[in-house]
Amino acid sequence: MGSGLAFWCPLLHLLLLLVMCVQGISCRKLTELETTHNLMKHMDQRIPAHHSSSHMDHMDPSHMIFFTINNLKVGKTMPIYFPKRNPSKSPRFLPRSEADSIPFSTEELPHLLEFFSFSKNSPQAKAMEDTLRQCEIEPIKGETKFCPTSLESMLDFSHGMLGPNTPFTAVATAHLTNSTTLFQNYTILKEPKEIYAPKMVACHTMPYPYAVFYCHSQQSVNKVYKVELGGEDGDRVDAVAVCHLDTSEWSPNHVSFSVLRIKPGTSAVCHFFAADNLVWVPTSTSV
Repeated sequence: MGSGLAFWCPLLHLLLLLVMCVQGISCRKLTELETTHNLMKHMDQRIPAHHSSSHMDHMDPSHMIFFTINNLKVGKTMPIYFPKRNPSKSPRFLPRSEADSIPFSTEELPHLLEFFSFSKNSPQAKAMEDTLRQCEIEPIKGETKFCPTSLESMLDFSHGMLGPNTPFTAVATAHLTNSTTLFQNYTILKEPKEIYAPKMVACHTMPYPYAVFYCHSQQSVNKVYKVELGGEDGDRVDAVAVCHLDTSEWSPNHVSFSVLRIKPGTSAVCHFFAADNLVWVPTSTSV
């Protein structure tokens, strides 16, 4: 019971932070450069399967979130990267009425940069452009995607994907200790628990002046797991992982294939979720 409470409390904290809307948008102009920089640096771990990686000359530790389903067993040790971001310093969702009043497209980028007082060549401008382009890329076969800019629109999308009469909830990775180590070996401490979810919606944080998520749902079979991990430095993580059983439609340049040294369609690809990402699943099937 204690472990379950520890898992859910950080998630509730995250959701509360997301709905704490700011008093006016001007004060959220991505002034937290560290937050923006980290989100940009680690965007590869949250992007969908059709994105390509062209800079794999050497292995970036932040790519070490992928594994195969055969690794999902007690006692297995593997190197994993977990970004440590303070949710209180991350951009929050705007009310839907306010978010909907702000353009969200690459065509409007010059206007948006002027609106947020960002110079064209600033890190913030680069982050915004990359996020907008990711949100506008066509989905792969069997995928439905959407970039909600408000909590209400995220819930509407999840509701549409999971079923109009299906109650649902979110699961997320929870850090049970205060380790500051980003990359280390972790060992699976207990038998992973499958969260049986015939349908799921994964939502990944994207760098933007206010909260924007990349949410997507795939028709192919996916499995969701809760995995208890122990790090070399004593760190404890209740991690959420998703295994994509069919990768045949993924780009061969997807970073996971370089990490795992496999090809599309030859193996299921699993990955851990950062703590500020959400996976929406039917309530009756969650653990």
